[in-house]
Amino acid sequence: MVGLRPTNPIGNPLNPLKRLASQTAIYGLSSIVGRFLNYLLVPLFTYYFAPAEYGVVSEFYAYIGFLAVLLVFGLETGYFRFREGDGSSPALVYATALRALVLANGLFLSLALLFQGEVAALLQHAAHPEYIGWTAAILAMDSVGSLAFARLRAENRPARFALVKVIEIGVNVLLNLFFIVYCRQAQAVDPGSLAGQLWNPAIGVGYIFIANLAASGVKMLLLGPQFRGFLAGFDRELFARMMRYSLPMVVIGFAGIINEMLDRAALKYLLPHDLETNMAQLGIYSACYKLSILMSLFIQAFRYAGEPFFFAYAKQKDARQTYADVLRYFLIFCVFIFLLVTLYLDVFKYFIGTAYREGLHVVPVLLLANLFLGLYVNLSVWYKLSDRTLMGAGVSLAGAAITVVLLLWWVPLFGYKGAAWAHLACYGSMALISYLLGQRYYPVPYDVKRVLAYILGGIGIYAGNRWLVDQAGLHHLVTGTLGLILFLAIAYRFDGWRLPAKASQ
Repeated sequence: MVGLRPTNPIGNPLNPLKRLASQTAIYGLSSIVGRFLNYLLVPLFTYYFAPAEYGVVSEFYAYIGFLAVLLVFGLETGYFRFREGDGSSPALVYATALRALVLANGLFLSLALLFQGEVAALLQHAAHPEYIGWTAAILAMDSVGSLAFARLRAENRPARFALVKVIEIGVNVLLNLFFIVYCRQAQAVDPGSLAGQLWNPAIGVGYIFIANLAASGVKMLLLGPQFRGFLAGFDRELFARMMRYSLPMVVIGFAGIINEMLDRAALKYLLPHDLETNMAQLGIYSACYKLSILMSLFIQAFRYAGEPFFFAYAKQKDARQTYADVLRYFLIFCVFIFLLVTLYLDVFKYFIGTAYREGLHVVPVLLLANLFLGLYVNLSVWYKLSDRTLMGAGVSLAGAAITVVLLLWWVPLFGYKGAAWAHLACYGSMALISYLLGQRYYPVPYDVKRVLAYILGGIGIYAGNRWLVDQAGLHHLVTGTLGLILFLAIAYRFDGWRLPAKASQ
């Protein structure tokens, strides 16, 4: 009919690339704003706590990363899959998954509280068994809340998703500032004041967990409307099918966490020093890892928007070419982020305390590793859309095996530098394997030559910048800015001019 605009398969008149970009921007805004607020906590923690103390925080958040994967059971992806293409009522799919998560996480929290003393002793933190209870409560709320966030994503409500995320992180940041700065200073000036009495030096870094726990509680309250579907019923046969699909995703996710966080969980055991020195080295490495946060932010934002997009757009005739275009533009942004941080590393280093800056040399390696992780996230579309999640699990397990072997081999020899290179080797291998398998089972016409050219070009610009600064003695801000402009000019010359045409289709 005259006057009606054609809609894309996701029910929006926008071009699919433009829609994905807009939703990635919204998810990214919440991630960037929220994570940036969290990012500001890095200088707070690294200026107020010694490396060994910060190492404790990094260790526990590594454990949280592992358990978070197990306690969601892959039901986020399973929810998307069965909501879109199984014929079941979306309300019933959601209620079935939600009831399972509430039951499993309630049982986990009960056991953690019952045996927190024994677990703390096992982890060599017997003086602080409360850390176990606090982290278990955080995990339980976050795991159940993850399905509510998945529902918001499936219903194309990125604005509400972003609002809840930003409020949660804002509460966390404000409480950290309140306890670690305000109450700590009040205790030093007037121990008898109300704020001064709230600061207990024996708790120390435990206030970080307390702030996170309170923020998770606020998030659950804000997600209340999304939990109303709890009463829609429970279908055992549907649940069995969801688990058959989703459990391989647990293997994939767990293997992914091994690749991402095993180093921070294992460094204190693998480094060849005493426990105190190992914890300090862990703190330094973890603080420098935070400097790669911009790459992680973009990948996370893309993942939030990309997963439902890939499923919803899969039946279109141009789907595979669209996926190839998505990867190319995604990579351009990743290389830009790599260069932004590495070329201005002498500026970014002030986000961490002086005692932590000896580890800055691992930041470019970690950024490059995360770039390959982003490639893998894009390339993994083949096993999700072809229902070959078991094969996808095999790719993740191969990456996990590489991570474990290289950590055991390289960390005792090279310290935390070995952990950074293990990340790069792992994610590079996973991206390659996923590409090769994808071309067999779900071929997508990726422009491999251009992808490799952008990656090698970014590395070349970084290496050239280091030579100009270290050998030629030029100012890092001048050379860094010129290098960034050079990359943007190259990207626009080969791909930037295509975007307006694609967005207008």
